[in-house]
Amino acid sequence: MKTRIGIKREEKSQWERRAPLIPAHVREMVKKNPLEIWLQPSSIRIFSDKDYLQEGAMIEEDLAPCSIIFAIKEIPLQFFKKERVYIFFSHTIKGQSYNMPMLQRMMDLQCTLIDYERIINEKGQRLLFFGMQAGQAGMIDTLWALGQRLNHEKIKNPFSLINLAHEYGSLVAAKEAIKKVGWQIYNDGLDLSLVPLVFGFTGYGNVSQGAQEILNLLPYEEVEPEKINSFFEKKNYSASSVYKVVFKEEHLVKPIKASQNFDLQDYYDNPQKYKSIFDSYLSFLAVLVNCIFWTPKYPRFASKKSLRQLFMMNDKPRLRIIGDISCDIEGSMECTVKATTSGNPVFVYDPLEEKARDGVEGRGIVVMATDNLPAEISLESSIFFSNALRPLVPAIAKADFSGNFADCNLPDAVKKAVILYKGKFTPDYEYIKNFINQF
Repeated sequence: MKTRIGIKREEKSQWERRAPLIPAHVREMVKKNPLEIWLQPSSIRIFSDKDYLQEGAMIEEDLAPCSIIFAIKEIPLQFFKKERVYIFFSHTIKGQSYNMPMLQRMMDLQCTLIDYERIINEKGQRLLFFGMQAGQAGMIDTLWALGQRLNHEKIKNPFSLINLAHEYGSLVAAKEAIKKVGWQIYNDGLDLSLVPLVFGFTGYGNVSQGAQEILNLLPYEEVEPEKINSFFEKKNYSASSVYKVVFKEEHLVKPIKASQNFDLQDYYDNPQKYKSIFDSYLSFLAVLVNCIFWTPKYPRFASKKSLRQLFMMNDKPRLRIIGDISCDIEGSMECTVKATTSGNPVFVYDPLEEKARDGVEGRGIVVMATDNLPAEISLESSIFFSNALRPLVPAIAKADFSGNFADCNLPDAVKKAVILYKGKFTPDYEYIKNFINQF
């Protein structure tokens, strides 16, 4: 007997065009495994319904006959059916209050929830993620924001030729456009009022690597954080290049006790023993690209106070743009007072009045804080994700969800990601009960 697997249509936003499995991988699965794959019809998905039909899938509005449902983003309450298995990014493991009703609904219907974010290997590394694509799209949008702000300031600049990521047909097209901007910088140079144009990156993981991949299409030189002060003092810089500084944890914080040395593991284990020192770098940066993982237990790196001091020292500081790809509201970049959308991607944060205003005009820093960046390059994101997911799908389909959790026969990597099993929290996620009870 064939297992029916469903793929839900993404409906959370008009910009969400991704799919968890691409047509070519669907064909491979239905040929090699006892599977039927059903998809809800979609007029915006990056691959058409016809593409999937040609590869052996079925297009059906009603996925009720499917025992296992895959999606990307959160699922609306009315969609859930009793005793089904759902696999998606649930955004519940931090007790996110806005998704507790969804979790309660799944509990009431005795559903099983597997969260992509918690599918990890034996080293604790995530197997399914969009970090690289978030970095790529976020950097494209950050460069666009720089061009728009400089236009507003009436400073001639090549960045105004760059579009938003979702306005390109593909990542390849976006990269070609940015390479042309790079040639213009190399040949004609930047306006001298911008030189040196320094981009700072917090973090060095997948998100940062994706963002740097885009910046590296421009002519650039890298400056070590420890040398940025002398770099400015020596004035050995060029208008035909941009400059990149990558900040690691030891550049962002230091121990509160002067007698203690920085230790990375100690910082992870005891962040309360550390304080931010990142404000010492802010005056050197024109663009700050935030790519680092953060939770409230860690110090903020660009606080409202530090940004206010920056503007009190100079009413027109170098820092024009913060591309907050991590997008933690009032988090490591405290000026990220709200998330933005692909259709309205930036606001100006005024540090003196602590107010935000949509667009690129007015006193302050332009903040790009779009919270669904991988969707802006839906084609590349879907291919990347599907490649990582496809080895797991047959094993999930073969699992026995009728018995006890201990005996369900899921691969270890996937079993670690089961938040709810038949409506009850698995041992690793019992703590979420506290959040459920609060909403």
